[in-house]
Amino acid sequence: MTQEDGELDGLVRKRIRALRVAQGLSLEELAIRARISQSTLSRIENGRRRLALDQLVTLARALDTSLDQLVETGSDDVVSNPVVDRARGQLRWPLGAYPGMTVVRQRMTEPPPDSPARLRAHAGHEWLVVLSGTAILLLGNRRFRIEANQAAEFPTMLPHAIGTAGGPCETLGIFDHDARRGHQGGDDTGQRPDRT
Repeated sequence: MTQEDGELDGLVRKRIRALRVAQGLSLEELAIRARISQSTLSRIENGRRRLALDQLVTLARALDTSLDQLVETGSDDVVSNPVVDRARGQLRWPLGAYPGMTVVRQRMTEPPPDSPARLRAHAGHEWLVVLSGTAILLLGNRRFRIEANQAAEFPTMLPHAIGTAGGPCETLGIFDHDARRGHQGGDDTGQRPDRT
């Protein structure tokens, strides 16, 4: 066994125990779910029994996870730098583990549009948190005031727009692939760009 194999072996054992504890399961309860003996499970967690593929598959199912997630080694790309979009005043970070998802930090200074005709609808889902200031979210015919440290989540098939409530506002938004694509060509507040 190489050092790398030994590290993976130890990591998998720690994950099994951590997932069991996080789900509030005793050794006995997980052993029953996985249909293995409690002593076998204890020896697996403590490194006194060889990890067998069939047992890992069974344990992954019993812990409501996948074998891939149980043995995943991660990557060295833990830290990422933003892409700067100066034209829109945004910083964007793609989420590597979730292809197509993007995190966007944006400073807004304009109120939401006053005309319902300027609300946008498109496929996707958005989540945002207000970092500072106060945002106004127009969602269909409803108006939401979102204060600093509050969040909003909504399907983007509802006509929507985001703006400020009388002063600068900074938000952090997470867009799935469809929502991100729906905002390309417009700004990320949900408002159409002025084309005068």
